[in-house]
Amino acid sequence: MQFMVIRRADSGSETPGFPPVQLTGAVPAGRWLRPSASGVRLRCTGGQWSIHDGPFPADETIAGFALIDVPTREAALQWARAWPGADGEGHVELEVRETGCSGGCHNVDTGEAPRLTPYMVLLRSDATTELDVIPPPEIIDNMNRHNAAGVRAGTVLAGAGLQPTSKGARVRFKGGRATVVDGPFTEIKELIAGFWLIQTATRQEAYDWIMTYPFPTLPDVTVELREVALPARA
Repeated sequence: MQFMVIRRADSGSETPGFPPVQLTGAVPAGRWLRPSASGVRLRCTGGQWSIHDGPFPADETIAGFALIDVPTREAALQWARAWPGADGEGHVELEVRETGCSGGCHNVDTGEAPRLTPYMVLLRSDATTELDVIPPPEIIDNMNRHNAAGVRAGTVLAGAGLQPTSKGARVRFKGGRATVVDGPFTEIKELIAGFWLIQTATRQEAYDWIMTYPFPTLPDVTVELREVALPARA
């Protein structure tokens, strides 16, 4: 089973100086995202796209993530409980979500390191995605075709849907102790329904990829674009 462990943002993890090397050094599967001040949200309303610059409220954003392959949900939670202390002091909150969509959209993971600028494309949740409504087969087929085409073009490096938060949990650290809180979580504005890791030569190319992707919630959808912070080179 594959799980996405989401490191939710806070005031410390949204500062421009937050070093990506801490997470990537301690957790090989982990990546930091650059602060939301450098990100954008692309909204499609009735088929018309608009672009909105960050920053976004910390309680609506994520600071980083890790993709892990473990046999059970409990093993994923155990992994999250051992989140490295190098992530800083004080309050830290992780969200543990199984990847994969109920409609059969294929997970993508090429295992390739980015050669161009890497971006995380985050599909924001809505009431439909949290209800785990299965899109029609033709939409799933179209998504699978676009994902495969993106891999062939060298644009898509990874991607997956996320199971609804009713199947997930959050691990909260405070005072050195971890507390597990089972989902569902009701604040839709905080939640992510899926992700893609892409690489492009320019930000405009990332916009173009997003605006031509057959997202399952179209014609109304919100997508967040965040640059992935690469580890500092020695």
